[in-house]
Amino acid sequence: MEDLEAINLAADWADISQGLRKDLGHQLHSQWIKPIQVGGFCKETGTLDLYLPTEFSANWVLDRFADRLSLAWKIAKNDIRNVKIQVHPGRRKLPDISLHDGGFGGGRRAANDRSDSSMITVAAGTIGEQGFSSSVGLDPSLTFAAFITGETNILGCNAAQRMAATETPQFSPLYLKAATGQGKTHLLHAIGHTYLASHPRARIFYCSAERFMVEFVQALKQNQMMEFKARLRSFDLLLVDDIQFIIGKASAQEELLYTIDALLAEGKRLVFAADRAPQALDGVEPRLLSRLSMGLVADIAPADIELRRKILESKLTRFAPLEVPGDVIEFLARTITRNVRELVGGLNKLIAYAQLTGQTVSLQLAEEQLTDILSANRRRITIDEIQRTVCQFYRLDRSEMSSKRRARAIVRPRQVAMYLSKVLTPRSYPEIGRKFGGRDHSTVIHAVRLIEDLRTRDADMDGDVRSLLRQLES
Repeated sequence: MEDLEAINLAADWADISQGLRKDLGHQLHSQWIKPIQVGGFCKETGTLDLYLPTEFSANWVLDRFADRLSLAWKIAKNDIRNVKIQVHPGRRKLPDISLHDGGFGGGRRAANDRSDSSMITVAAGTIGEQGFSSSVGLDPSLTFAAFITGETNILGCNAAQRMAATETPQFSPLYLKAATGQGKTHLLHAIGHTYLASHPRARIFYCSAERFMVEFVQALKQNQMMEFKARLRSFDLLLVDDIQFIIGKASAQEELLYTIDALLAEGKRLVFAADRAPQALDGVEPRLLSRLSMGLVADIAPADIELRRKILESKLTRFAPLEVPGDVIEFLARTITRNVRELVGGLNKLIAYAQLTGQTVSLQLAEEQLTDILSANRRRITIDEIQRTVCQFYRLDRSEMSSKRRARAIVRPRQVAMYLSKVLTPRSYPEIGRKFGGRDHSTVIHAVRLIEDLRTRDADMDGDVRSLLRQLES
């Protein structure tokens, strides 16, 4: 029976760990959640033991993930009432840390605090006398200082900074709209950190809409809705990510609506983030839709190539003295366009491979090792599309791409189009030649080499090519 219990606990932990990995991201999960080992479960007390390898890691997990672990285990296994985090047996001991029944995460000592401090009791979700522990759920690396700005995200960043400032914001709620991996979650965390710096006793709650739903359902099952509402409405700053996942949950939408009204009436601050605009949220009650869009809706557009370059260059200082050539940075910035997360992930993967194998970072190594990422990001740009764009740029008739005319005003744009066709498509020189009026492959080779050379000597030509690349890759 004990073996069966252990197998069941291991299966439950696999599901919980996978959910946390999705919620927290690979880096945080690998560093803090993955090392957790599931210990024994006492049916009499309803206590589950979780082990970590060091006192530091146990304290870190307690401070930041106490509520998540407690809630996840209680949902997975109804008879779990307490979760105890300890240093793994055989390691240096620290005081037992227990997570008891409650709702939202936080931390305080038990009322009957013993003089020997042999046990620290945390009511997972209880707001202590000193206020909500706002470090729970906030990634310390996601600050405004670490957020790289450009034309596509400056509005969202400025609005987020205004929301976190000491002065009362001109708008609330703030709604950040961005596709996956473009920085909206980063800005949510940054708002929390900055607001905490100027309001050390503030009660801050950060969660995903999915977690909001889990908390809501749990409170409903345990007949604790009054407590749920009171806790939720006691926060000074509410940060809710991926609000699109609350779609269709009528009762939860109603509770969120009432919470927004209550917090706004008291001058509290609210920030929501989603991958689509409020008007594009299907199945949302009109009253809630009105509340979400009544403040400021700040759109964060996909990073353009200039911002992608800045982001990559900002990361290079972490890898010094390893040298990353400029053509590799340019290649990554031009090729990995879907989102910033993939862009930084590609750079990290490339450098990690180079460091582990002792190879030099090069364009060839990038093409070899980032095949999957590059394939997923390459938009299928056609030669027809390139010819059409070049003709619009230089104000030429499309027929000039295939004509025999050799006037300089026509030849040079045609050569630019051939160069872009080689850079942006997988077509061979002969195939490109056929698309330009049946020209020989040597003509295409000459055009490509000529434009490459002109870009290094002629600023106007380089500017033209950069503008065309932005148009074609956007």
